[in-house]
Amino acid sequence: MKKLLALAAFILPIAMTEAKTDLDPENTLLIDLKDGQVVIELYSDTAPKHVARIKELARAGKYDGVAFHRVLEGFMAQTGDVQFGNVKKFNSSRVGTGGSDKPDLKAEFNKRKHGRGACSMARSSNPNSANSQFFICFKSSNFLDGQYTVWGQVVEGMEHVDKLKRGVPGSGSVTDPDHMKKVSVAADAKKKDSDDSKGAKPKKTKDSQ
Repeated sequence: MKKLLALAAFILPIAMTEAKTDLDPENTLLIDLKDGQVVIELYSDTAPKHVARIKELARAGKYDGVAFHRVLEGFMAQTGDVQFGNVKKFNSSRVGTGGSDKPDLKAEFNKRKHGRGACSMARSSNPNSANSQFFICFKSSNFLDGQYTVWGQVVEGMEHVDKLKRGVPGSGSVTDPDHMKKVSVAADAKKKDSDDSKGAKPKKTKDSQ
């Protein structure tokens, strides 16, 4: 069964995100899009198993190249089908139905709100069917509160999410969709930068002895 979201007939007012500078690198997700990087604060306190899954798949490179296969104007952008949604082997007839080779997750519904920039897990009608697919809200969608697991919040780069290619009205299905170029945990990127810096050697110049 496709892991789709119920689309309500109304959209609540926009809730703007605020940039944060005190993020824990281990609980910060970085998504590189065609227009720039998106920074997401991970809610390991209220959705620990979902956050662990997101980080596990990111660290394994499973999200790299995965398309935003369902994008509805004024609602949300859905991605994360690591089975059928990678642009290198995109399956337009099955995208949205797949997941990872990991078991489905038990719901971790919490008091977090589906405001603008909220990151939440997609699922089927079974509350315990979330696996790898997730969505990012363009606008407040509080009718989803308590029914889907919110695991993060965009704190920087929401303007890049806003530029994602939209799908057709109704289904939101996208032809030739945009995709996540690279998804990583900030702690890993920070460690790599540190290791690269330690391993760097001064270049020999003409005047070097």
